[in-house]
Amino acid sequence: MKRIKIVATIGPGSIAEDSLLALKKAGMSIARLNGSHADLDWHRKAIKSIRKVIPDTPILLDIPGRKIRTTQLKHEPSFIAGESIILTTDTTHDGTEKVPVNYSNLHNNLSAGDIILADDGTLKFTVKKVKGRDIHITAKTDGCLRSRKGINVPYVTLDTPQITPRDEEMVSFAKETGVDFIGLSFVESGAHVNAIRKLISGNSPRIIAKVENGPGIQNVEEIAENADAIMIDRGDLSVETNLQSVAINQKFIINAAQKVSRPVIIATEMLHTMIDNPYPTKAEVSDITNAVLDGCTATMLSGETAVGKFPVEAVELMRNVVDTADAHIQSGADSQTAKTDYNTAAAFAQIIPQLARSLPITKIVAVTRYGRAARLIASHQPKQPIIAVSDDAQAARSFNLIAGTTGIKFHEPFSKISGDHILEILHFLWRKDVLNEEDNVLVGGVIYPHEGSRMNAVQTHSIGSLIKSLDWNDSLLNPPHSRIKSTQNDPILKGANV
Repeated sequence: MKRIKIVATIGPGSIAEDSLLALKKAGMSIARLNGSHADLDWHRKAIKSIRKVIPDTPILLDIPGRKIRTTQLKHEPSFIAGESIILTTDTTHDGTEKVPVNYSNLHNNLSAGDIILADDGTLKFTVKKVKGRDIHITAKTDGCLRSRKGINVPYVTLDTPQITPRDEEMVSFAKETGVDFIGLSFVESGAHVNAIRKLISGNSPRIIAKVENGPGIQNVEEIAENADAIMIDRGDLSVETNLQSVAINQKFIINAAQKVSRPVIIATEMLHTMIDNPYPTKAEVSDITNAVLDGCTATMLSGETAVGKFPVEAVELMRNVVDTADAHIQSGADSQTAKTDYNTAAAFAQIIPQLARSLPITKIVAVTRYGRAARLIASHQPKQPIIAVSDDAQAARSFNLIAGTTGIKFHEPFSKISGDHILEILHFLWRKDVLNEEDNVLVGGVIYPHEGSRMNAVQTHSIGSLIKSLDWNDSLLNPPHSRIKSTQNDPILKGANV
């Protein structure tokens, strides 16, 4: 099991079934779809293909949020520095005379002299004048303004709504198709996260908040507290703040997320060279390494796998780099201290990695309905792989974003009147070959010794001993609980709670 996860964007260059299988084999942990590109029919077909070919792979759907983009253009204008171009909020244009953008009120927010950046800051323009819905701009660099490229106005306050009609449509689509995560762009507050959560009206999909501007950094602690995970989109972050502070902001955001045990994805241009070339630059390899050393739980590929020439090679390379960096961390993990707050749950979760270092433990099993226990345990960076088990399928898939964790769905609802489900789960994992007779497991979860009561429990088990004492080899044709429930008074099981 790999501790650091890899998010790979699925696009025209990787949507074929053989490509999906190859990406998974190469080390992809999570499949991402960019809702800013293609239509919903394409995404629906993509989700269907992913579920068919690699059904246990979680799916992340990025929704546009308040990000301003050029629309789909029939003509993509090229220009040289000093040349004039017209942006417009009139979306009937196709780029031939004017380049339309998807934010209908942009012309009311801009004035002569304002700076506009495009395509992650690679293109720069100055506003010359605003006339009606048309924004006349002067290019400061040579380039080409392409379809669906981001538009940033970093020094201008925009009156974009917190939740757009497109957001509402995409959230509804995400719920309909059963994706596991949604990525929300330009999150600036905990209230913004909660507004989307209200739209979701349930536990799935989980919310990945993208911190990529000044207000997001300023309010990152409350954003992390309310979101399920954080993504650092360094493309927009670099143009919404400043380029020279990207690495510093990255460390700051990761630290804030670690305090509340939230997974962190680092994104944008991690292997940008490999869109067109089979080999990365040394700087890109160093960047990935430092992202892992900073404490990220996942790294992300965008164009590299969506439209690049070498998608599988990019995943393989990233897998090798993150694993090497993580091995370096793990070599000194014993000296690390957790960054979680010391409430009861966090303290309880800290005990498990401590025990795992003191005992001959091979795997940690977190019995958790929605993932909090798994996140807390993972935040202490145990060397052993974590198997997070839920009785909810979507929740179980979402656990695969947590560092060092594999999410598995248990076939029956967890018991609420006894602790029987703990042993049932171990039997289930053994039958699925997730555990074997050589494993010594440390289990953390919730048990119900009596109806209406609830307590945290830590258990240690030798799987080999359970196989013998509970006759698991003789019960393969029977439901596991039918054998386990008859062993409540077995002296071998007494005292298993630590």
